[in-house]
Amino acid sequence: MAFVSERILDCCWFARASRRRRALRFVSVAAVALLSLAACKKPPPEAQKPAVDVTVVTVAAQSTPVDFEFTAQTQSSREVEIRARVDGFLEKRMYTEGALVESGQVMFLMDKRPFEAALQTAKGALAQQQARLFVTQQNLSRVKPLAAMNALSKKDLDDAVGNEKQAEAAVISAQGEVQTAQLNLSYTTIRSPLKGLSSFARVQEGSYVTPTQSGLLTYVYQLDPMWVNFSISENELLTYREQIHKGQLHFPPDNRFDVTIIQADGSIYPQTGRIDFTNPAFSTETGTFLVRAVFANPKGTLRPGQFVKARVTGAVRPNAILVPQRAVLQGAKSHFVWVLDGQSKPHQRVIEVGEWHGDDWFVTNGLRAGERVIVDGAIRVSADSQIRVTSAPAGNAAPASAPAAMSGSGVQEASLGHNRTEGGGAEK
Repeated sequence: MAFVSERILDCCWFARASRRRRALRFVSVAAVALLSLAACKKPPPEAQKPAVDVTVVTVAAQSTPVDFEFTAQTQSSREVEIRARVDGFLEKRMYTEGALVESGQVMFLMDKRPFEAALQTAKGALAQQQARLFVTQQNLSRVKPLAAMNALSKKDLDDAVGNEKQAEAAVISAQGEVQTAQLNLSYTTIRSPLKGLSSFARVQEGSYVTPTQSGLLTYVYQLDPMWVNFSISENELLTYREQIHKGQLHFPPDNRFDVTIIQADGSIYPQTGRIDFTNPAFSTETGTFLVRAVFANPKGTLRPGQFVKARVTGAVRPNAILVPQRAVLQGAKSHFVWVLDGQSKPHQRVIEVGEWHGDDWFVTNGLRAGERVIVDGAIRVSADSQIRVTSAPAGNAAPASAPAAMSGSGVQEASLGHNRTEGGGAEK
């Protein structure tokens, strides 16, 4: 009986195990089927990125004038100290402080009385010496005939001649004293030696002045012509020399640059200046090279000490490449632009830039003539962007002689004055 029970239990366990194996096989088959169905399904296509609207210019190389701008300061071409030349009391100021004074105009008066008295004393001394000279001359005229007749000794004649010469010398000395007294008297009337703008009085009326201590009374600044000083750093000068050596920069004949002044409000001073002086040595304090330009200033518009910008023109960059400033982007370490290839695909190009020229930037390295550069919309471009050129760059419409062209592929390019338009669209 026990044996039969064990057999029945074994059969039940075997039946349950068989059912579990069949269930597992069914689940495995179902899972494989589901995975197969999932593998057969295709993923939905990715949405295509929209084309980026841009403007494009085709750059061209040509000789282009280049301007250099420097921070500058005006300086009077003659800055004169008005000083007292004799000791005395300052009696009166005769000019209006800050006003324009003429050459020879009286500016100060000093007390003249001591100097008038000194002049009279000098004249009296001169009269005495002249009288003495007269006596010696008369004495000599009497001694000479007597000496000729040997009525007087040779010594008497020599004494008479010597006395006359001493009297003549004394007269000359007395005349000098009179001239000195006259000069000192004239110095009590202090005049401006030039036409210019006056400063405030450093010494007030009634003060006692001496030439060595309190002799500075005021200044007068000549306004026409006016000097404009600016400095060029050593690095800038070395860069210019290197570019000239490489043929990248040409200076005008005899370095005759024109200089224009840009005033603080942005207005252009109407007169054009010329460089008339360059310092032969660098400043040991600033490491810069001083340059001076001279400007006519007939209306006195410029005043000494003004800060202005000096724009130096006359240099030329031969075969220069320029691109609009807004086409140039700043990367982590360098500037770059987006260049379109023959299939109108964008490629990032690292460039080296120089100075500005109006709204454009000189490109010294990284671009060649004939390449197409993205201008407007460059900031939205990436390497995998689809490009659609929609219009000419804003503010740089193509001139009538070189109108914008529409290519067969729908790419429109514009001339940028110094750049050119390719009518064929994409590069071949």
